[in-house]
Amino acid sequence: MQKALYNACKFCFLPLFFILFTTTFLHASSAKKYIKKYSETVKKLSDEYGIPVSVITAISLIESGAGESRNCKLLKNHFGIIGRNSLKKSQGIKSRFKEYKTDEDSFEHFCKVISRKKYYLKLKGNKNYKEWFDAMAKAGYSTTPDVWKYEMMRAVRSNKLDKLDKL
Repeated sequence: MQKALYNACKFCFLPLFFILFTTTFLHASSAKKYIKKYSETVKKLSDEYGIPVSVITAISLIESGAGESRNCKLLKNHFGIIGRNSLKKSQGIKSRFKEYKTDEDSFEHFCKVISRKKYYLKLKGNKNYKEWFDAMAKAGYSTTPDVWKYEMMRAVRSNKLDKLDKL
């Protein structure tokens, strides 16, 4: 009986391991593709607005699910910004998120929104992503600031986004 149970578990473990490995690999792969796809846009906006590449990239990466979220695909909204859209009229889908004509418009609008915040002038040009995330969380960027900061920091570390700030 124990041997049969051991053999059954052995066969259950292999597919589970494969699924976990594949999911992790695919997520890392899609993150890398996303980062590469928008790197030029983010670098240009970082230079223009003084917001670190790591901050813009981490937030867009998480908020858009590496470009795979419904909002990103349907609305070209990479940051979860609320506003008007035409989904109800065009596709019968109700959404409170803002629609953009291009992906680049979404990135630029995010930078404009951030540039109007109180903390912006104090941090503009500062490449310390931790200070940006602290200030943004404190200012109410997210309804769950501690969780949000943790996710952003994890995105920076796991994708080595801080290295992009040094380029």
